[in-house]
Amino acid sequence: MGWVPAQGRLAAGLLVNLSASICIVFLNKWLYVRLGFPNLSLTLVHFAITWLGLYLCQALGAFAPKSLRPAQVLPLALSFCGFVVFTNLSLQSNTIGTYQLAKAMTTPVIVAIQSLAYGKTFPLRIKLTLVPITLGVFLNSYYDVKFNALGMVFATLGVLVTSLYQVWVGAKQHELQVNSMQLLYYQAPMSSAMLLFIIPFFEPVFGEGGIFGPWTLSAVIMVLLSGIIAFMVNLSIYWIIGNTSPVTYNMFGHFKFCITLLGGCLLFKDPLSVNQGLGILCTLLGILAYTHFKLSEQESNKSKLAQRP
Repeated sequence: MGWVPAQGRLAAGLLVNLSASICIVFLNKWLYVRLGFPNLSLTLVHFAITWLGLYLCQALGAFAPKSLRPAQVLPLALSFCGFVVFTNLSLQSNTIGTYQLAKAMTTPVIVAIQSLAYGKTFPLRIKLTLVPITLGVFLNSYYDVKFNALGMVFATLGVLVTSLYQVWVGAKQHELQVNSMQLLYYQAPMSSAMLLFIIPFFEPVFGEGGIFGPWTLSAVIMVLLSGIIAFMVNLSIYWIIGNTSPVTYNMFGHFKFCITLLGGCLLFKDPLSVNQGLGILCTLLGILAYTHFKLSEQESNKSKLAQRP
């Protein structure tokens, strides 16, 4: 794809992630509600299929694996497991509104981590775009916001670990000089092995409702289909963060949230209140402002490079 302009590749990557993410949200919801398939177990299947997909890709010559020490990828694998466990516990212990509001805090926490730990500077105008986005998420979920001590602990830990994970996805690609496929090729099996040890503490393993339970052929096919879509989601997440930044990926995540709400309203006639409509508008305005400022920044950087002797 060397002949495709960089912005064209980015647009394609974002489109793949958007399409796959929306598909997997509805498919996973169907698996949870209709079949009662366990949540963490489904994540394990997703990452196992992601690794198998990457193994097939490298066998076909799509990329060449790079030799990495397990210790170099261990923080990423651990943070992924923490992100999965704590976001699930947050969802179980909090209302949907509180859960969504906590998730919105991931973006400012990423900005703080990158500023304090990596010395990255963010212009004030970029930071100000977080205000309408956070306000938009609040307007979408305030009616369902309720706080409890345990839920707040899980939500806070979920935000911190998720932010670390997303920062490290980008940082490790640059630090280890690997691309998205090479890094995920090592992280996926390591995270799968960790989840295999974590799952028995939260979900049944054998028998009714367990990952190795008596599932029907149609259920197995749907789980495998979900895994194939998850492969595209995981790979595109790594690629987007590696080629942009964790903050940009988070902004895109807010956009997907708005699209999902609007899609539910238009396709499934889900009710959408005036406050929710205002919330979506606020969020989209914040994302539009962020995109405009980032494009202006890129044009400014290109001009500076062009002026150099």
